[in-house]
Amino acid sequence: MSKITDLSKSRYCRGIQCPKMLWLDAYKPEEAADVLSETVMANGNLVGDLARQYFGAYSLVEFTYNKAEMVAKTRALMDAGTENIAEAAFLTDGLYCAVDILHRNGDGWDIVEVKSSTHLTDIYIEDMAFQYYVLTSCGIQVRRVINLHINSAYVRHGELDLHGLFTAEDCTEQVKAKSDSVAANIASIREYVSVEEEPGRDIDLYCENPYECAYKGYCGRHLPEHSIFDLAGMQAKTCYKHYHNGIISFEDVLANAKQIKLSAKLRRQIESTLYNKPDEIDKAKIREFLDTLRYPVYHLDFETYQQPVPLFDGISPYQQIPFQYSLHIEQADGSLVHKEFLAKEGTDPRRALAEQLVKDIPKGVCSLAFNMSFEKTVIKRLAGTFPDLADALMDIHDNMHDLMVPFREQSYYSTAMQGSYSIKYVLPALYPDDPELDYHNLDGVHNGAEASSAFADMTEHTPEEIAEIRQNLLKYCGLDTYAMVKVLRKLKEAVE
Repeated sequence: MSKITDLSKSRYCRGIQCPKMLWLDAYKPEEAADVLSETVMANGNLVGDLARQYFGAYSLVEFTYNKAEMVAKTRALMDAGTENIAEAAFLTDGLYCAVDILHRNGDGWDIVEVKSSTHLTDIYIEDMAFQYYVLTSCGIQVRRVINLHINSAYVRHGELDLHGLFTAEDCTEQVKAKSDSVAANIASIREYVSVEEEPGRDIDLYCENPYECAYKGYCGRHLPEHSIFDLAGMQAKTCYKHYHNGIISFEDVLANAKQIKLSAKLRRQIESTLYNKPDEIDKAKIREFLDTLRYPVYHLDFETYQQPVPLFDGISPYQQIPFQYSLHIEQADGSLVHKEFLAKEGTDPRRALAEQLVKDIPKGVCSLAFNMSFEKTVIKRLAGTFPDLADALMDIHDNMHDLMVPFREQSYYSTAMQGSYSIKYVLPALYPDDPELDYHNLDGVHNGAEASSAFADMTEHTPEEIAEIRQNLLKYCGLDTYAMVKVLRKLKEAVE
């Protein structure tokens, strides 16, 4: 059997999504973009390691590049009466899988697949069906197939309760229903990847579902500079439907506007791009928004992170935990005062952050956020957690305004915004080529995802590294609220 046609459970699932991924892995791996999230992988490893204790004591089959050695160790543990085997390895006919937990069930075994997500998906069933096929082909009597995933409703109180943290979902019947198609899928995938000449395969929803493909850019290289996939807010499923009907370029979209039921906002995005239109500014609407603000204005931005396994009481898996904020206080004359908070690494940041926030923002003042629904959600949750601070926190919540509104309503529209009203598009559109406002010029932390990741694993670093990371976090979050100050000033300039 050629190594190209060898299949693990992950390669099988990639082949189910799109077999061309496996062909490109073999023949053109240099075309792959980096789409793997280190945070997602770290979460998966953390959850996987913890789940091994779900059924009690276990034995681990340590990884080695020698698959036969792992298979032999697995068999020895099974024969010795081991109840739970983590990473149990099986190999047959070039098909390999490592079962997250092999759990003894009478005279048979349960396959337990662990996922760090909070729900079951179709691709997980495919994954488990492959494992079921491999194990039964090896002569293993499989009693049940279980998907062990995170229970999002779990709230930690005291010691971690693994049976509360995880949901064990019996997928045996679903997997058995799929198992008849596994052999045919394997044969089809193997035939596809064994051809040396690049197979022709058009782009489709499988380029991003269930996972974004690393070769999406390569396979979509024939698309024009401005295509239907660049339309802001249009669902991928809809984009691919129109694409396969020959509606691809912006010109195509305009020519088929009635068929597509093109909205006024999308038409504006297309026409401003094609015809290089100047900025469109509705002064009356902008003035109406500005009149709702009161000085001093408190520009506020939070940074949050998530824990797949909650470390602190009162926290649920993947709950947004605020650990930092930046606050630019702007007076009517334009003068600024900057305040900020960044929690101590390794601690529950919520109480200290909430206490500082109500000190920094007095009652009754006007606070401003960009996409305030996020900030409001954070504040409301803090108010529910700390009743003694709830009155002051909800005052901030109730007096908050949203700087995104003029851009969401396209009262101020620039071609460079590409139909988006995210501040990451709005800011460079309003201040092109301004190095002071360029997130790329920051060190270490350039976006919210990097900020979350940096804080989450800060305790793994040396004191010197921690000091540097903290400085990077403060600069990043500070730029977020300074950017809001600059955006508000541009709105004021537009109506003056």
